[in-house]
Amino acid sequence: MIKPLIIALFAGLFSLSSRAETSMPLNMTQGVTQISQEVYHLHMTIFYICVVIGVIVFGVMFWAILHHRKSKGAVAAKFHESTKVEIIWTLIPFLILIGMAIPATKTLLVMEDTTKPDLTIQVTGSQWKWHYRYF
Repeated sequence: MIKPLIIALFAGLFSLSSRAETSMPLNMTQGVTQISQEVYHLHMTIFYICVVIGVIVFGVMFWAILHHRKSKGAVAAKFHESTKVEIIWTLIPFLILIGMAIPATKTLLVMEDTTKPDLTIQVTGSQWKWHYRYF
């Protein structure tokens, strides 16, 4: 009797959580200006890359846990160092970071384009107040 009640409770909670996104988005919202839209697309690109990395890492981890457990009779290989493996697990994150840095740099350069400013403001922060100077 308790098990169906717990299942119904979790089903109800999950159905309520699907409505939470519409009233209170937890992710970055799309902006109105061109720069804010580029930042949003950069954010979502990096987010999806991180999701894929997480899925791959956890997939490989759970596969290794299930297939190499002691109760299944697996015997650990006896090796100490593998230069090839160390190079691979150094290069893969390096290439991922380079792949993420290229679009981030492009977006940053678009954001920092100050060739035709409409208004220039110098903001200086001091203790308990801000100072504004308009040029």
